[in-house]
Amino acid sequence: MTILTDLSPSSDWREPWRGRVDAEDGPEGLRWHQVIEACPSSLDPFSEPSTVLLGLASDEGVRRNQGRPGAAGGPLALRRMLANLPAEPDFRLWDAGDVVCEGEGLERAQMLYARKVEALLLAGQKVVGLGGGHEIGWATASGWLAAERAKAPEARLGLINFDAHFDLRDAPVPTSGTPFLQALREAGRMGQDLSYMAVGISEAANTPVLFRRARETNTQWMADEACTREQMPLLQARLAEWLGGRDAVYMTLCLDVLPAAVAPGVSAPSALGVAPDVVLALMQTVASSGKLRVMDVAELSPPFDLDHRTARTAARMIWSSCRAWR
Repeated sequence: MTILTDLSPSSDWREPWRGRVDAEDGPEGLRWHQVIEACPSSLDPFSEPSTVLLGLASDEGVRRNQGRPGAAGGPLALRRMLANLPAEPDFRLWDAGDVVCEGEGLERAQMLYARKVEALLLAGQKVVGLGGGHEIGWATASGWLAAERAKAPEARLGLINFDAHFDLRDAPVPTSGTPFLQALREAGRMGQDLSYMAVGISEAANTPVLFRRARETNTQWMADEACTREQMPLLQARLAEWLGGRDAVYMTLCLDVLPAAVAPGVSAPSALGVAPDVVLALMQTVASSGKLRVMDVAELSPPFDLDHRTARTAARMIWSSCRAWR
């Protein structure tokens, strides 16, 4: 069986993959830009697993959600920060390129992205999505839910979102604020068991109607004020309990969950945020659980990213999560 969706990147995909070369150190001195390869155009479901990067170059969802645009440049900026990070021995890394949102065509871009995610997951690959606004959340979730229906329709699914916002808005068109209500409704229509957890929720960034919708959808959440280093044992225990009830998980990181000093380059910088080491430790817990199927990083907006702080932090989050995932 061959997946027919074209997964190969564009001809200029190598442009951001540049960095230091320590030839004298041999295989132990390799970096991501030296080991990454173009994703094959089609994959056999029994091919050897790789970690596959797939971008959604879009900020149309942010614009629709009344945020400040700029996130369409996120995938390119993330690749540039990932390029120089060290590669572990035998690390297989592919780049599947970007799905680009043309003009106001967000729904088409999300559909194309979802089909690529579905194809990669059905071929047994580990998918790391690069945003783009958090409209990538619905694109990823749509593809992931479809793949799980094909592979394990009775699976207990979990969606964990590190975010200052619930992203449970009910709007007439998809935006960066609607993805997880869309995912919950899709799972409900298809009879799939999906549980949603949001970590780092800011009470100052979500209106009462969003908290009501979270309760109505049985969403679990951890508030930003509770996500501290001192509370880490309690946070880890709660997360472990939630993971224990799930068979397969999608993890998404919205960079506005981090303090504005760490992550200025987002659509809506956080007034408080959760310390990056706390977020990273919790992400590693998910990645090392054996249940993670797909992850993505959203809301990197390079025009507002002073000294590339947000992109560097996001790259570290991806790199560390991939190590734990392996």
